[in-house]
Amino acid sequence: MKRFVVLVLLIVQYQLYSQSNPYKEKPPVFSSCDTVTIDSLQRCFDSNVYNHIHENFKIPEKVTKENYNGDVIVLFEVDTTGRFKVLYSEAMYEELKREVNRVFTLFPKVKPATYNGRNTYKQYSVSIKVPLVKPSEVIQKEEKLNAISKIEQRSKAEYDSINQSIKAFEDKAFSSQLNIPFTHNDYAKFDRQMNSVGTNSHTASKPFVYEEVSKYYDFKAEKDKLQKETSSWVGRKLWNEHLVQLEGQDYWFTVDPIFDLELGKDSDADFNSTYNNTRGLLVRGGLGNKLNFYTSFFESQGRFADYVNRYAESLKAFGPDPAIIPGRGIAKRFKEDSYDYPVAEAYLSYAPSKFLNIQFGHGKNFIGDGYRSLLLSDVASPHTFLKLNTSFWKIKYTNTWMWLKDVRDEVVEDKAFLTKFMANHYLSWNVSKKLNIGLFESVMWTNSNGRGFDVNYLNPVVFYRAIEFESGQGAGNAIMGASAKYKWNDNINLYSQFILDEFSLSDIKAGEKSYKNKFGYQLGVKYYNAFKVDNLLLQFEYNRVRPYTYSHNTIVLNYAHNNQSMAHLWNSNFSEAIIIGRYHYNRWFANAKLIFGIRGFDINSSTDSYSYGGDIYRNYFERPFDTGVEIGQGIKTKIFNGNLQAGYLINPASNLKIFTDITVRNFDPEVENATIYKNNTVWFNFGLRTDLFNWYFDN
Repeated sequence: MKRFVVLVLLIVQYQLYSQSNPYKEKPPVFSSCDTVTIDSLQRCFDSNVYNHIHENFKIPEKVTKENYNGDVIVLFEVDTTGRFKVLYSEAMYEELKREVNRVFTLFPKVKPATYNGRNTYKQYSVSIKVPLVKPSEVIQKEEKLNAISKIEQRSKAEYDSINQSIKAFEDKAFSSQLNIPFTHNDYAKFDRQMNSVGTNSHTASKPFVYEEVSKYYDFKAEKDKLQKETSSWVGRKLWNEHLVQLEGQDYWFTVDPIFDLELGKDSDADFNSTYNNTRGLLVRGGLGNKLNFYTSFFESQGRFADYVNRYAESLKAFGPDPAIIPGRGIAKRFKEDSYDYPVAEAYLSYAPSKFLNIQFGHGKNFIGDGYRSLLLSDVASPHTFLKLNTSFWKIKYTNTWMWLKDVRDEVVEDKAFLTKFMANHYLSWNVSKKLNIGLFESVMWTNSNGRGFDVNYLNPVVFYRAIEFESGQGAGNAIMGASAKYKWNDNINLYSQFILDEFSLSDIKAGEKSYKNKFGYQLGVKYYNAFKVDNLLLQFEYNRVRPYTYSHNTIVLNYAHNNQSMAHLWNSNFSEAIIIGRYHYNRWFANAKLIFGIRGFDINSSTDSYSYGGDIYRNYFERPFDTGVEIGQGIKTKIFNGNLQAGYLINPASNLKIFTDITVRNFDPEVENATIYKNNTVWFNFGLRTDLFNWYFDN
């Protein structure tokens, strides 16, 4: 009824306006109307519109089978360039709306409407009869009905307020400065498009912003493909839309609930079941075209597989709280054997120019093209950060400053955790259409002796190693790295990383395997549309990091936060091979992951308390020897971790998924002690999750 009143008012206004201004306005002109007199232009335009619709509109099969009789109401626009665009459509069936959009994309470009001699927008509404009737019959009825069914038209300025009240919500996130939530599974959907030969994309610094990826991947088109037919409000909110979505001329925001509800069984545990009960809220939006915001809050209680629980409790911070949930945060005891762990993440994203994006928030970042990263990973808890992404020519330059915490008992003062700072920069350069090279540098320093945040490191183009030297050898811990990626073709690319903590060329030449040579590397390959199967991604990755890498003789300067590594989940003194397969079809998805690894743990006996290089929270001066240092030294442990997951995407707008998975883990040390012992786990899990971040249960 509201729309009918609006249309009647528009018609009345048009009639009054056209009577007083008969020749100031000129409708759009099809090429076939070029020779028509000005008095007949509108009728010629109407006829061409009806003829085009009649010739191209195909009644969907479902509509025909159900013998539907009715109307499709369409509000469309002819812009100042003469192109047709659907602004709004109303129909009983979603198939009819999609057909309307298809038909209007087929309209030829026409001469735009003019007002007082200048090109202007013109907007019209038209009713399409289902089943279709001949254009001649429609036009004859138009003469009889006149104002009620006649095509209404106004200039763009006069329609703005009406459009805002009736047009469908347009998800502006797809072209915004918001981050695409970083999950390996979802990023695999557009990984091939970002890595095709010839694209000037930069894929290492994550998470990506929508505006960057939208150059290569059409989010809206992909979302439209997944739309489910539903006529009820509940159905739309469940299957297709955000719970709350509001849009104005210069602003928009959405609100969605967050869920991570899981129930499982660990074959190796004494307790009956595993579970996770997360509820939360996600709000995101934009003010204008340059400023976006994102905030989320998670309230969670959970109990995981026994090996995850033991790992979480090994990360325990100072105070009564029993654990740190890996990748999430400090947890307090819930009931007798579970954890309560609230988490909040938020950021502001601002783009003052097309070259620069600035973000300030509380969350995580990642640098790399693989499943793991040896430079900067997202395995640790969220933290405060300031990030600058500068893109120009064939270069993307990322600066990140982070405020981290050392939560050990030894460094707590007045029951407050010690603040430590990290600054890093990563330069990505597309050398050619196929080759990308990246250079990385990072420095860690602390708040000890009242030093605070050192403004020397605020310079985005300074060489950190030199600043560290000027500030004193013990003032910070600098790490350097590099990456490379080669696009073999559109379906295969190779990637790698190298991390350098400390290096002694003389010791390498002498072949002594010195503890000083603290470095690691990564080699990987991705195969898209593997074996000509669309949307099948296969990936192989090998990571190897020598003992004592990321550690420091001043423990607080290690490469870590909240007792977790800022790089690889396994710290150092390890090698691993990873095989991954990912597949998606419409809303269905499946993932498989196999990890084979070797790690070296400290012996921790009454006769041997040395550091063997796998624990980055140990002083490397506590090593048992200077040479002969090898990966797997200490308690050599073979690890297998396999995971198979399958699921269904319930709502593409909120990324709500239902899934089931199984994890098989074999932990086989050569020698056992109080904390390192043989363990075989089979963990079944079933859940409903709003997928916003990566869980890493492969420790």
